Amino acid sequence: MSSADLSQMSMLDMFRMETESQAKTLTSGLLALERDPGANDQAEACMRAAHSLKGAARIVGLSVGVSVAHAMEDCFVAVQRGRMKLGQSQADLLLRGVDLLGRIAATPEAEIARWETEGKAEIDAYVAALAAVLEGRGDAGMAVPEVAPNPANDAAASPQVAQEAAPATRNEAIDRVLRVTPEHLNRLLGLAGESLVESRWLSPFAGSLLRLKRMHNESGRMLDVLRDTLSEQVLDEQTQCVLAESQQRLIECQQFLLERLAELETYDRRSVDLSRRLYESALACRMRPFADGTQTWPRMVRDLGHALGKKVRLKITGETTQVDRDILEKLDAPLGHLLRNAVDHGIESPDERRAAGKSEEGTVHLEARHNSGVLQIVVSDDGRGVDREHLREDIVQRGLTNAQTATLLSDAELLAFLFLPGLTLKDTVTEISGRGVGLNVVQEMAQQVRGTVRVSSEPGNGTSFQMQLPLTLSVLRTMLVNIGGEPYAFPLANLRRTLRLPKERIQLLEGRQYFDLDGRQVGLASAYQILEVDEPDLSGDLSVVVVGHDDTIYGMVVDRFLGERELVVHPLDARLGKIKNITAGALMENGAPVLIVDVDDMILSLERLVSSGHLDKIHSEASKSKQQRRKRILVVDDSLTVRELERKVLSNRGYEVESAVDGMDGWHAVRTSQFDLVVTDIDMPRMDGIELVAQIKGHASLKSLPVMIVSYKDREEDRQNGLAAGADYYLTKGSFHDETLLQAVVDLIGEADA
Repeated sequence: MSSADLSQMSMLDMFRMETESQAKTLTSGLLALERDPGANDQAEACMRAAHSLKGAARIVGLSVGVSVAHAMEDCFVAVQRGRMKLGQSQADLLLRGVDLLGRIAATPEAEIARWETEGKAEIDAYVAALAAVLEGRGDAGMAVPEVAPNPANDAAASPQVAQEAAPATRNEAIDRVLRVTPEHLNRLLGLAGESLVESRWLSPFAGSLLRLKRMHNESGRMLDVLRDTLSEQVLDEQTQCVLAESQQRLIECQQFLLERLAELETYDRRSVDLSRRLYESALACRMRPFADGTQTWPRMVRDLGHALGKKVRLKITGETTQVDRDILEKLDAPLGHLLRNAVDHGIESPDERRAAGKSEEGTVHLEARHNSGVLQIVVSDDGRGVDREHLREDIVQRGLTNAQTATLLSDAELLAFLFLPGLTLKDTVTEISGRGVGLNVVQEMAQQVRGTVRVSSEPGNGTSFQMQLPLTLSVLRTMLVNIGGEPYAFPLANLRRTLRLPKERIQLLEGRQYFDLDGRQVGLASAYQILEVDEPDLSGDLSVVVVGHDDTIYGMVVDRFLGERELVVHPLDARLGKIKNITAGALMENGAPVLIVDVDDMILSLERLVSSGHLDKIHSEASKSKQQRRKRILVVDDSLTVRELERKVLSNRGYEVESAVDGMDGWHAVRTSQFDLVVTDIDMPRMDGIELVAQIKGHASLKSLPVMIVSYKDREEDRQNGLAAGADYYLTKGSFHDETLLQAVVDLIGEADA
């Protein structure tokens, strides 16, 4: 960092950076001392951190900061000399000091002077509390001799120490900080990514020149044939000269082309290498160690454990793992939810742990690592694990499935319910948890960055959440495939396998197509049907991409594989909204556009086709264009039981039925598919039925779509609210009968056949 860059920073800015750095040292040291009061190395580190903060505060003229840091320093000296034992209450008090110094440093420069006036009483009270602890008055059970002043550790008695602290602070800041706006950094990385992709254009261009070389060779052979044919004839001198000169010129052209090809290949290697190094350097500017996003978690876990009467510590692994700055920021809220859940839901009380043969202190493990080109974040605990039966009972009580289906759910399918909004296993709502929001936030964050999250749990031995995220949001590693004559990109992070499938391996079970993959039956579907493109005549073995996770995996048939590509991600125009089954776009080496598929969305679309019974078989003999069109109905209800009941009633009458799990899902469905009628509930998460009706009736191209509300709300006021929003029919579930529903549907759209 140049002196010009440093001159842009005020001394208060320098103090803020110093406080941020030393606060981490103080927090980690205090937590270590609380677990092991004899850790003198930690006491030494804390003493030096407080001493540095005292010197830095004196330089910027913050006497309140000097007072707090000096009082804390005295305590750490006492711990070092064995005159003070650091227990929970002492650690709590010293951690308050860390927070207090952070508040002082975070104060805007225009208001910093208020600490010397309005905030002075709080500072004096805190310093007095520390003094009482040193004198043995802060804890009735602790008698501590008076600590003699230590001028050697007192910057006030040794101005030279304070003066020496400033250059170190400045040098550390110079090495650590460079002011670059996020916009400039994103732009730099975007350009570097484009450069990386563009550099690969040379390789296919060199391939085209090799074709030119072959054409030259063919021309040379044809010229040799001509010469041999004319050798038996008597040629005039001019003709012989022209023929000889043509051969010579062709040889020169071939030689020139060979030389240029060699130069181009050398340039290609250098260009690709340079672009790669440029991209990696630009990416490194965006990358931050995982530790930068974990500073507050050990303290939070410790404080939360104390508040709940539990002994728990946080173990962090992979602190040096490099993480994209944007992803690290997005991880803050999800990690907070996962860690709080681990302490509140997972870790047992000391008595429970003793009874289970465990140590009284529980452990929450937070790990970050790179694996196969992706970032993996794992949060696990050694607690009680998820109570499967409690979870089954809960999802049945909430109407998410029926009792019979709940007993048939696999372990992965059952645990997947934990991510639904509003679902919680806590019987009461507290300030910590109980509203069923946290895990839904985790899943939404993972989906936003094109990642995944999975949960596993072993009763009595704990629960583990694993997030698999891209290393960066700007460049994506993909498998390029051709579907219906157009290129599409599957993110490698969402791809389990690609294979060539002989048609004789396809089996038919209960009307659906499957194939055997490593001893398990995998459902087979057509990517053409999901993306709504024409299916070509597929001859020979089928090209299949296998996607999904845990027990839910599918094989999707595509035209052919085009190979792996690193693509620079270009977000789609926000005005387009969410495009079904597509997450973003990119450009290939030749400038041609390619769509990046949303694998989770594709799986959701596929499961809708399966549940509605409209999943086509590969090479189905009946063409969809030749089938008689049936009227299509969308059923929107957050209750699986109600959805299935309405679907069966309407399907048995001949209607083509699709379902959506809530209002937001339904709103997405009506914008991306054509329906003749929407049947919706009112009370649903994310978007309720009234809002869904209003959205449909307010949309220019959807306002003529009939909408029927089917709800348990049977008050006249509720009925009027539904009709006022634009609903064409209001039916209460209390008076619900098969014929009642069917008659209402016929009244609105007629019989099933078009």
